[in-house]
Amino acid sequence: MKHQEISIVSINELPALAKSILQFAGGRKVFAFEADMGAGKTTLIKEICRQLGSQDSFSSPTFSIVNEYAIPGTVERIYHIDLYRVKDLNEAQALGMEEYLNGGDYCFIEWPGLIEPLLPTETVNIHIKSEGNIRNVSIFMN
Repeated sequence: MKHQEISIVSINELPALAKSILQFAGGRKVFAFEADMGAGKTTLIKEICRQLGSQDSFSSPTFSIVNEYAIPGTVERIYHIDLYRVKDLNEAQALGMEEYLNGGDYCFIEWPGLIEPLLPTETVNIHIKSEGNIRNVSIFMN
């Protein structure tokens, strides 16, 4: 298993962190984000989307569950998925989760534990721990 640890102390370091994550992922497109509420999952995902070239207006998909963003000049899509309010695996499947995960587009998933059985083996797992102003980011992949 490949593993990388990165710590940041300022929001100004987010662009470099997002670039590092994409570089480490090596073209993989499914990312699972684990962190406590308020640790910065959505903020980091927004920056990764910017690094991919999306110019859309980003917002948290807590209530919509899935937000879709475009990457200009490509047919690729970005799906930002927040499973916090989803109750079980059946509900996630009814929302089309397997189609998102296997569609070849970028998927950034917050609260992924519920759909762990559906995640592809090439998923990039990102764990964020916050200690005051410091964010410790661990990135894992098979």
